[in-house]
Amino acid sequence: MSELKTKKNKASVREFIDSIEDSEKKKDCKQLATMMRKLSGKRAAMWGDSIVGFGEYHYKYKSGREGDWPVTGFSPRKQNISIYIMPGFSKYKKQLAKLGKHKHSVSCLYIKRLSDIDVEALKEIVADSIERMTRMYECK
Repeated sequence: MSELKTKKNKASVREFIDSIEDSEKKKDCKQLATMMRKLSGKRAAMWGDSIVGFGEYHYKYKSGREGDWPVTGFSPRKQNISIYIMPGFSKYKKQLAKLGKHKHSVSCLYIKRLSDIDVEALKEIVADSIERMTRMYECK
């Protein structure tokens, strides 16, 4: 079984965010980092080369595959900012309806800019997802 390549490391979150060339995306990522720190009570850490994560949990699938992953976090990608909502979106229909311009997959929320969305709705989703993950896993 292959080992997960994206792991928590000692790289500087501040340097990573400061290296974002798009000034608005950089500002949005600083705001997301502040928000997630407050909501999670955890310091930011780099996961791989491009994920800013908060908290940590260990998962193990029925297949035997297991690993560690952040409880929540984000990554500034070329097209969008990916926001990690690990329990998925099935419980957030109300918040997603008022969120504004976004897309999502199983556990990733994709936004272009914070100015495109209702940040309070995002806070509700992130706060609840952290609470749900904490109930389901022993989170660090």
